[in-house]
Amino acid sequence: MTTTHPPRDADDAELAEFGYRPELKRTLGTFHTFAAGISYISILTGTFQLFYFGYGGGGPAYWWSWPMVFGGQFMVALCFAELAARYPVAGSVYNWSKKIGNPHLGWLAGWMMLIASIVSIAAVALAYQLTLPQISDAFQLVGDGTGKYDVATNAVILAAVLILFTTLVNAFGVKLMARINTAGVFIELIATVVLIVLFAVHITRGPQVVMETNDTGAGYGAGYLGAFLVASLASAYVMYGFDTAASLGEESLDPTRNAPRAIIRAIVASFVLGGLVLLLALMSVSSLKGERLSTDGLQYIVLDVLGSTAGKAMLWCVLIAVTVCALAVHTAAVRLAFAMARDNNLPASSKLAKCHPRFHTPVLPTVIIGILALAILVVNIRQPQIFTVVTSIGIIMIYLAYLGVTAPMLVARLRGRWQPAGDGRFSLGRWGLLVNALAVLWGLGMTINLIWPRASVYNASAPFHWYLQWGAVLFVGVIAGGGFAYYWFVQRHRTGVLAEHRSQSAAEAEGDRLEHR
Repeated sequence: MTTTHPPRDADDAELAEFGYRPELKRTLGTFHTFAAGISYISILTGTFQLFYFGYGGGGPAYWWSWPMVFGGQFMVALCFAELAARYPVAGSVYNWSKKIGNPHLGWLAGWMMLIASIVSIAAVALAYQLTLPQISDAFQLVGDGTGKYDVATNAVILAAVLILFTTLVNAFGVKLMARINTAGVFIELIATVVLIVLFAVHITRGPQVVMETNDTGAGYGAGYLGAFLVASLASAYVMYGFDTAASLGEESLDPTRNAPRAIIRAIVASFVLGGLVLLLALMSVSSLKGERLSTDGLQYIVLDVLGSTAGKAMLWCVLIAVTVCALAVHTAAVRLAFAMARDNNLPASSKLAKCHPRFHTPVLPTVIIGILALAILVVNIRQPQIFTVVTSIGIIMIYLAYLGVTAPMLVARLRGRWQPAGDGRFSLGRWGLLVNALAVLWGLGMTINLIWPRASVYNASAPFHWYLQWGAVLFVGVIAGGGFAYYWFVQRHRTGVLAEHRSQSAAEAEGDRLEHR
């Protein structure tokens, strides 16, 4: 059976609305696009990285945060799917916010998303530490894991190796990235289904286990609600990044149809498979009272239920999932930097927006982003709470960046300015206003929940300092405030599509404008 795609001129038509000429190479098919979205979400990476935190904070009942987060993020994903059908361009969040809002808001959304993506690369790479030492003690390169800083320092070393790998792969072009990513996603999906089946044949208790709280709400004024809201961070960390499918729109075939489908399929598949993994893990583990559930998490359950040999084989699959997840996050960050740079919205934009003539990919931002992700790790090398702190800050800025899209989209709807794509492409139709409003309310509520300066999240163990507990508020405030001040006083006077990246029609229009001045 032969699959036909529309002419590439049609694929590039949407770029003309932004004044861009096509530069990135269109090679990605339907599954590649889906793989980009689902590898960023990465079922095995997210569930395995923060299960210990969710379980420790809310007990088995923390499982309910999974459908809760899915419900909210699905509203966001539907809005993004509608945008992807209309504007499948690199740097999706940045360009969407700029198009339906204004250049100032677009820059801020892009800036927050870019910093969040760099932080997320570091956060995902830290997941190596949660898996490799459980496969073999040989991967604990620093001490024996019992020293005060052994785990955090070793995590930085292992993460650095992964970031070096993602930098090299992304520098060699989207085709190599897509091949590795597609193979990794295929392995991850097969491994997830196998894990679900293996957990299912070893169940020792019924699904009512998700009603147990382990008395985790005792230390909160609001009772279990307080504990649950903290534990929900574990689920919030997993279900984002689905916009990556649209951010690769300039490198995809028929993106206006494939990207919306990829976004929805990625988040739905992640919800179903991830929810089953978490539920069946709780139903099959030998005991719910073991302390290691709150320290070693799902990795411990896999070894406990499946035994050493099969368990370690499954952990190798988790490692592959972490690898392709980090690769997808790095790829999305590079496309965002490229999109902002060709609008002359970053320092040294002309260099950052330059594509390699052979690999057709922006090499300089690939390297810089890798270095910055490494720098985040090095700064935190002796921080025992590195996992939750780095992860939390990354998630908060992602939610804020998403709000930079859904909020102006809602305003555009209320003012009657939003026009979805026609020609049978994805549209929310009459449900658009309700879905969009729910997406904004969800984003606001979850951002407040995530940034709230709780000691249990940001300073759970010694040393106790006020600036650690308020670290997320301070960091996000500095990044948002400082970034926007830089844009307002410096960058906004320079913004505009760089001459070498303008479409022919945009270049002609600019020439006419200058001629008639």
